[in-house]
Amino acid sequence: MQPFEFYAPTQIVFGPETQLQTARQILAYGGSRVLVVYGGQSAVKSGLLDQILDNLRQSDLPYEVLGGVRPNPHLELAREGVQKALDFHADFVLAVGGGSVIDTAKAIADGAANPDVDIWDFWLRKAPLTRALPVGVVLTISAAGSECSDSAVLTRDDTLEKRGLSTVFHRPRFAIMNPELTFTLPKYQVSCGIVDIMMHTLDRYFNPVTNNELTDEIAQGLLRCTIKNGRQALAQEKDYQSMSELMWAGTISHNGLTGLGNRQDFAPHQLGHELSAKFDVAHGASLSAIWDSWARYCVDTNPSRFAQYGVQVWGLDPNGKEEKELALAAIDATADYFRSLGMPTCLSELGCGVLSEEVLEDLAFRCAFRGTRTIGTFKVLDQQDILSIYRMANH
Repeated sequence: MQPFEFYAPTQIVFGPETQLQTARQILAYGGSRVLVVYGGQSAVKSGLLDQILDNLRQSDLPYEVLGGVRPNPHLELAREGVQKALDFHADFVLAVGGGSVIDTAKAIADGAANPDVDIWDFWLRKAPLTRALPVGVVLTISAAGSECSDSAVLTRDDTLEKRGLSTVFHRPRFAIMNPELTFTLPKYQVSCGIVDIMMHTLDRYFNPVTNNELTDEIAQGLLRCTIKNGRQALAQEKDYQSMSELMWAGTISHNGLTGLGNRQDFAPHQLGHELSAKFDVAHGASLSAIWDSWARYCVDTNPSRFAQYGVQVWGLDPNGKEEKELALAAIDATADYFRSLGMPTCLSELGCGVLSEEVLEDLAFRCAFRGTRTIGTFKVLDQQDILSIYRMANH
């Protein structure tokens, strides 16, 4: 087992009707003036937002609201939220929604605690983040795992740059997780969430370290659980068992546990980020659209790792088969599963069509931060490698 540090302090409040504990949790963590951040109309139409606000009123907690968070959360709305939090003198930020809402709330918490710094400077590493307001979460989508992660992603509106920032200050104080709140999600959103959960795990599983047995077992078990319950959740609406398993899997997939002792890769995430930033497609769909090409490009780096994944996760029979054959079969099984969810496995299926060479080169240039960085650890990828993967997916 390799050395590691693990810190995941978020309190989990899991089960039916747990959203009714929101005010109690905020008070327990010192909140007295709350900025409530939410997305589109689903939180309003479902009655969840009114339920949360009524819960705050009953505990005499003053609040202000900020709605309108979109998928692939945008910098300008986060900046607007910072100003609203400052004007209201908020000392706590509550996210009611999924990953985009939570990431926006984290950015607002950063900015409100540092009013003299533009929040984008934190994402560009131009300014160090040393404090932030506390954040709480009422989760409505099983996907991003942001409810317990140390990361947040923002897209800059004018340049379409998508950047992530990981810091201990992004760990929410609490996450309220009622699987019943996910019952009204469209199947497409459920499918995107399943992919995101799997990819948060796979991007840690495929790494240069191969002797972390327990970490591997946790990751493999999480993947098997997600695959099984993903099928069940799509086959049967409002199935509490499958939706509760997916919700918990989403949290574990991105709180750091499945990558302990490893050097996480996350190249598929970086490749997908450029697609979702440029074409405004769903995050999960961007990941499934690129993973097959990434895997085939990288498989020869360590075919035994892919073979292990195929045997332990997909139940492939290793008898009489070479490692490379098992590795390719594991990649095929993953792509087939994504298709069964209605998810894309190439760029044309993603909805952006077959792209010109000029667009592919621009995507690679952006992904490499204008030629200044490499991505990945399982196989380190430079700008030319990135371009090659985009080309492979361009059909």
